[in-house]
Amino acid sequence: MLHILYGGDSFSINQALEQIKANMGEMEMLAVNTTRLSGDHLSLAELRNNCSAAPFLALHRLVIVGGLLGRFNPGKKEPQPRKSSKKGTARARSALGEWEGLTSYVSQMPASTELVLVEKMIKGNNPLMKKLSPLADAKEFPLLKGNKLREWVRQRVREEGGKISPQAVSSLADLVGGDLWIMQSEIEKLLLYSQGRIVSEGDVTQLVSYARETSIFALVDAIVEGHLGVAQKVLQQLYLEGDSSIHILVMITRQFRLIALAKDLEPGLPPSQIQHRLGLSPGYALEKTLAQARGYSLQGVKRAYDKLLETDLAIKTGSYGSDDQLALEFLVTELCAPPI
Repeated sequence: MLHILYGGDSFSINQALEQIKANMGEMEMLAVNTTRLSGDHLSLAELRNNCSAAPFLALHRLVIVGGLLGRFNPGKKEPQPRKSSKKGTARARSALGEWEGLTSYVSQMPASTELVLVEKMIKGNNPLMKKLSPLADAKEFPLLKGNKLREWVRQRVREEGGKISPQAVSSLADLVGGDLWIMQSEIEKLLLYSQGRIVSEGDVTQLVSYARETSIFALVDAIVEGHLGVAQKVLQQLYLEGDSSIHILVMITRQFRLIALAKDLEPGLPPSQIQHRLGLSPGYALEKTLAQARGYSLQGVKRAYDKLLETDLAIKTGSYGSDDQLALEFLVTELCAPPI
């Protein structure tokens, strides 16, 4: 049987793949009867050979291919086949080349084989997808957002045997977004912390905010609020995770530019226009930027900009030698200090 799993939600794709494995049974022998292939340069002959192989001491064989369908997204140049022949020349001129033959092969593929094509993005006019869709169990897993994301959170908490308040659900969805790998981890942490009681918005604020400490938002939050200790802690964590001083400086500057733009917006402007002018998606990022702007005066924003420019120049001219981190630490200290 042919399965097609695609979309930006890799967590749900992984869950669907695990379900396919569970439905096959014989889990103890599945590892030796599973083959994973990269579709980037795969040939049809290689795929056929793997799918036609008999399972070893089991009833089923699983073949997982990643990235094959993406080769045929419009606008992407299809790699030339490794071998060519006069017989295949005419077919190679078509959009699918040798892969024109995949549909006929799927129809005669051994019943013992489960073929799973996994793809992050498939465009609507992908020619291979069009041909395979009628023959496949195709499921799309887009990134969840809005009400669908909140419902997923509620359902996941119930499945884990916990309870969560509506306010906590909304806060968690805003803070984490549609990455369900992170969301699952945060839910497990919250349920462990709550010890059987209803997870509250306060629990989310207390725990999930720490998970975000490595973000530029958290750093700018600490600067805006004058919390030097928190800002230094976040800065050190960013270094530990591999961010360079220049990258951190660029991101701080970008956020202060958004704060300056927000300060310059006309009072009473509709939310949709505010979002458009700032170039942000609705939700946490927009609300946080507006909140940060409310915490700054125009003079404060100008002062911050001057300090950012001074630090940028100091790094580029080598005023701190090769110690860019020292320059950034001085900057954070100055930005956290109350205006004189």
